[in-house]
Amino acid sequence: MATISRAQLLHHPLAIFSKPPHSHSSSVPFSINLRRRKFSFFPFLCSSASSSSGSTNSSIVGDLLNYLNESWTQFHATAEVKRQLIAAGFYLLNENDEWDLKPGGRYFFTRNMSCLVAFAVGEKYIVGNGFHVIAAHTDSPCLKLKPKSASSKSNYLMLNVQTYGGGLWHTWFDRDLSVAGRVIVRASDGSFLHKLVKVKRPLLRVPSLAIHLNRTVNTDGFKPNLETHLVPLLATKPEEATAESKEKGTSSSKAAHHPQLMQILSDELGCDVDDIANIELNICDTQPSCLGGANKEFIFSGRLDNLASSYCALRALVDSCGSPGDLSSEHAIRMVALFDNEEVGSDSYQGAGAPTMFQAMRRIVGSLANSYAGESAFDRAIRQSFLVSADMAHGVHPNFMDKHEEHHRPEMHKGLVIKHNANQRYATSGVTSFLFKEVAKLHNLPTQEFVVRNDMGCGSTIGPILASGVGIRTVDCGIAQLSMHSMWEGRY
Repeated sequence: MATISRAQLLHHPLAIFSKPPHSHSSSVPFSINLRRRKFSFFPFLCSSASSSSGSTNSSIVGDLLNYLNESWTQFHATAEVKRQLIAAGFYLLNENDEWDLKPGGRYFFTRNMSCLVAFAVGEKYIVGNGFHVIAAHTDSPCLKLKPKSASSKSNYLMLNVQTYGGGLWHTWFDRDLSVAGRVIVRASDGSFLHKLVKVKRPLLRVPSLAIHLNRTVNTDGFKPNLETHLVPLLATKPEEATAESKEKGTSSSKAAHHPQLMQILSDELGCDVDDIANIELNICDTQPSCLGGANKEFIFSGRLDNLASSYCALRALVDSCGSPGDLSSEHAIRMVALFDNEEVGSDSYQGAGAPTMFQAMRRIVGSLANSYAGESAFDRAIRQSFLVSADMAHGVHPNFMDKHEEHHRPEMHKGLVIKHNANQRYATSGVTSFLFKEVAKLHNLPTQEFVVRNDMGCGSTIGPILASGVGIRTVDCGIAQLSMHSMWEGRY
């Protein structure tokens, strides 16, 4: 899990794009007048948290913690976003149906239960006007059960797992673990349903080897074999099962998953074991997200990369459309896109590499044009659009300061981090970073900049993928955090 600054959550352009100052309340197709300092593109992307009451700020932090504690998996994160959108009056669309969209309307759809696109249409929208988008991702590095997870060694029942993403896998040892994810269940009428499951009690553990059996671990480093050492223990094998196995001369079950695990899942779901047709489960830490630090200035949690950005994007869209008049002066379309599989390259049906968002944009333009869009309406809309790719950023570690480029060390409490890379690992350009910073200045919000050292590899995110998809102007940014890709990033 990770640590981020509580204040940084409250005071950055993604925190809530709700209720912008009245002097900048309208949004028109992209224009900028430096001489008069009039910036008229998507002011709703800016936070008004700096002028909010303390109780509102506390509510934002508390709501984020609730969201993190609900969102053990990408499926649960998407389900919680869906729940909040419906509660806020957004209408659920089906990709298989024809869409009948109206100016002033608020809509969303999901894909694979782990990807979601939501949008609100300005009441003054004209075909060809742009989209103002925040994109983030719902997945995080974790362990996932293999299709055949049942194994046993030395009278222990164990679960075979796959490593997903680039995790700090040593942090998964000696933690109170459980399972959560999606299960396909057979209904009484013979149909099949998707159901989410989350076993909240500690169920699994990956124990470390005692130092007495590994005397050089503190000098040579802990280098676990990810296939043989990172296998969680589920239970000890029942004596009767052990005796039966010896009698039959077998050492492992023929079932894909241990009966004990399947019984636990059936109890959680309220169904028979035989009704469980398939499972898609992550291994999860059971410790809840919380505030930490001497002044409660930190948020200690797992999956902050990238659920913190996903939550901020959700809150921004919902809060900016909360009142009937919030869209009355809007000329553009406000959009949030949350994708799965970013941690493994985004090349999937539900990832940013799929044309999900751009297909939705094209359909939106077509629907609002009432079947007549004119010449290149979608292409003109893209030229008027702006995308904020929001993913977490590497905060400078006080014990490893030399790992950062000297003049580009993101710090907590110093504002949102704008990410740059000359080799296009990030999509930020001189123009998009300038525009983003000018919007922040309008709301007195600090920004800082990150560039990786030349002698280190640079990670990437969904920004370049989406920017190159149809040529949409993009800035990559994020919140500074510590312990990125650790399971428990904020425990010190």
